[in-house]
Amino acid sequence: MKPLESPSMRAVVEQLEASRIREVANEGLGRTDVLRFWFGESDEVTPAFIREAAIASLHAGETFYAQNLGLPELREALAVYTDALHRGRGASHWVDRLAVTSGGVNGLMLASQALVQAGDEVVAVTPVWPNLVAQPLIMGAQVRRVPLRVQTEGPRAGAWTLDLDALLAAITPRTRMLLVNAPNNPTGWTLDADEQRAILAHCRRTGTWILADEVYERLYFGGGTAPSFLDLVEPDDRVIVAHSFSKSFLMTGWRLGWLVLPATLTATFSKLIEFNTSCAPVFVQRAAAAALQRGQEVTPALVDHLRTCRDTLVPRLRALPGVTLAEPLGGMYAFFRLAGHDDCLETAKRLVREAGLGLAPGSAFGPEAAGWLRWCFASRDTTRLEQGVDLLGRWLTP
Repeated sequence: MKPLESPSMRAVVEQLEASRIREVANEGLGRTDVLRFWFGESDEVTPAFIREAAIASLHAGETFYAQNLGLPELREALAVYTDALHRGRGASHWVDRLAVTSGGVNGLMLASQALVQAGDEVVAVTPVWPNLVAQPLIMGAQVRRVPLRVQTEGPRAGAWTLDLDALLAAITPRTRMLLVNAPNNPTGWTLDADEQRAILAHCRRTGTWILADEVYERLYFGGGTAPSFLDLVEPDDRVIVAHSFSKSFLMTGWRLGWLVLPATLTATFSKLIEFNTSCAPVFVQRAAAAALQRGQEVTPALVDHLRTCRDTLVPRLRALPGVTLAEPLGGMYAFFRLAGHDDCLETAKRLVREAGLGLAPGSAFGPEAAGWLRWCFASRDTTRLEQGVDLLGRWLTP
């Protein structure tokens, strides 16, 4: 009798690369002497009024299933929120274009499930959060990477910029979907409105879907909100925009996001949500509704504080020998290169072991970022940032 083969998954799933950020973090497990800046979240607790809304919901016994697309009152609040940020066309324009999801990453995966099948071509602007490119790979698509370029001279040396012509040349009628994350994790790069117009016009011509990850749109240091495809889209445009409560409302662990999509797709997404998670928990949605209702108490102060954190960290890092770094335009990350330390994964591990400093390796975000390191500066106490720079400085010049 022929022996059974060892059980295995689909090849594309088995070939997915494990998180290199987790690999670095594992070096510090069990240690209390490591300053941790490796994960993309603030160390500030979710505001009390948001937590209290969830507690009140639980006390009220709201522990049952909800609508697939989200509580109507939450979708209505999201419609008002979206309209306030984008073009002012009225909340009624948006309410039928919203789907509440169990986290931003779940929303992005739902979009890949809805749009991509085996053999499709997907173009992605990189480096980028690895989950974003892994999702179409899981669906069997082929992902073509279009790297951002690094400025090597001038006052913005170390800044990542888009070669718009190269991106548009990569998007053809064969391209099923474009993935773009701006403001970008990890680089801090963001699109400007003219670039968005050019991309949208080109994708209209090629029939290409745009999946825009805009979860950092409020964490923008150029004044107001970062440019968004939602400022430009018409009702029938092939554009889906993903958002999350995680970053702008300090709710990373709550796992709640939303998608803005063409109204003709909403019913289909309702079915997809049913087959994935059924619905988001009601008590989490109540917390989100409270966050939207009193968001002015959270987000503007958060952005001001993140600007202070950025302005504390960046000049100190720049002053260290061998550091190349440009001030990020959005997000919560300083992305920098250390001369002479091209193996960023090994460098990040050594920094944990030898310096007590936890950073994310650039190679976690793609081969374009090999040799770079990401520092999440969303720290409640800027003193921790200063201490971290001191640790790095001593490690560089022992």
